[in-house]
Amino acid sequence: MKQTVHFVAADLGASSGRIMLGQWDGRMFSVRELHRFANSGVRVGDGLYWDILGIWSHIRAGLEKYHFFCSQPPQGIAVDAWGVDFGLLDRAGRLVGNPRHYRDPRTDGIPQRVFEAVPEREWFAETGVQTMPINTLFQLYSMVLAHDPALASAETLLMIPDLCTYFLCGDKIVEWTEAATTQMYSPTRKDWARALLNGLDMPVNILPPVTKPGTILSPVRKDVIEDCGFTQSFPAIAVGSHDTASAVAAIPNMNEDSVFLSSGTWSLMGVETAEPNTSEEAFQLGFTNEGGADGSVLLLKNITGLWIVQECLRHWTSDGRQYTWKELVAAAETAKVLQCFIDPDARDFQSQCDMPRAIQHYCDATGQAVPQTEGEIARSAFESLSLKYRSVLESLRKLTGRTLRTIRVAGGGGLNAVLCQMTADACGCEVVSGPVEASTLGNVMLQAVATGYLPDVRSGRAAIAESVQCSVFEPHRSDRWDEAYARFRALESMCSAAVSGRDRCAPAR
Repeated sequence: MKQTVHFVAADLGASSGRIMLGQWDGRMFSVRELHRFANSGVRVGDGLYWDILGIWSHIRAGLEKYHFFCSQPPQGIAVDAWGVDFGLLDRAGRLVGNPRHYRDPRTDGIPQRVFEAVPEREWFAETGVQTMPINTLFQLYSMVLAHDPALASAETLLMIPDLCTYFLCGDKIVEWTEAATTQMYSPTRKDWARALLNGLDMPVNILPPVTKPGTILSPVRKDVIEDCGFTQSFPAIAVGSHDTASAVAAIPNMNEDSVFLSSGTWSLMGVETAEPNTSEEAFQLGFTNEGGADGSVLLLKNITGLWIVQECLRHWTSDGRQYTWKELVAAAETAKVLQCFIDPDARDFQSQCDMPRAIQHYCDATGQAVPQTEGEIARSAFESLSLKYRSVLESLRKLTGRTLRTIRVAGGGGLNAVLCQMTADACGCEVVSGPVEASTLGNVMLQAVATGYLPDVRSGRAAIAESVQCSVFEPHRSDRWDEAYARFRALESMCSAAVSGRDRCAPAR
């Protein structure tokens, strides 16, 4: 290749979004930030919403900045974002209200209502998806039960990245890696789980066609092209619209011995497989089967990730105590070692709250030392995440029969060297961190595959391996981590007992 080609990637996260320029020179990829913005839920009354039009305005701002940087149009633009949340369009293609945030309380108690009609095990056998109250299935059924008037107006349901793609080009599709997060899609039938959905009187007619990643869609709308200053059009492209799928696609050297760990607000830890695992063991262990960008299945566990520390920072900031991530990680590094732990997936830590106090209460209620300083609280969260990763790793070994010696960390959490070393020590595994911009690189690489600049995802991964530098963390084995893990497993057991007994995961005094 004599000329570098450009792509635009809108990489939307639950706490921030970026519009990125991706470049491919025929040998290596590079990415450059064009526009960044904060993203979070907006509370109105008793509801929590996404400001989807605000997000759309930032995508447009990123395109305008691209045009300022480069007069030639990109080869394509693609959107990746989080899973499970959706927006509705009416018959005229107009947005019906603001999409709800997955932490909105409207799904409280809804899974039980669903399983009264169709047993949970049947949903897992058909969809392969772990039951979580945030899933699209329960959000949509809550609207059915409430006779939500928005449903009466709706003709089309689009997942968040697919909704933004619709704003770009007008195509009404759901990309399959997003569909696979909903608990409403059957990967074996390659269609929506219509029979199960009909058993709930769900509005199956609003579910659009499911499109494979790597599909070139319609050209970007004329009004967007003109408003952003372009004179030529370019296509929207369906990539791994679920950011996890794009991130995993960008991880170099994934093999039978590797575990991926997408580390950010959520931690998603798993392996690539050829087929969904809907066994009783996978069901009992709480695993989920999601779509991979190359057609593989991502057998993974959703773990509450750095959200807990983000919430601590938010609370301290509101109290007038300003910390950067770097300062907080440094304070955690010097705090007392292996003193107290939380189960990150306990119900106590799932909603916006006074998170430092929630951690302290949990430790007190479970008979542990109570962390006092900001560094001690942060260290407790980091160590607990590392121990959670060990628990999930052991489960993955049972489910797959693989040795799994290397954990490959992608995403912003890979910048936290303290957490990466803790993970290596807790799991007794080599940890390889990088690429940090995994979801963006995966997005751009998949656009390059779709437009013919690369033959397939495998060659794209090889190119990314040449393009990024990864950090390696070797484990330092210690009996203290084994003792800590035994204590952590006791907390997990308490959480499991609470779920089966009271549908919540909280420590008992």
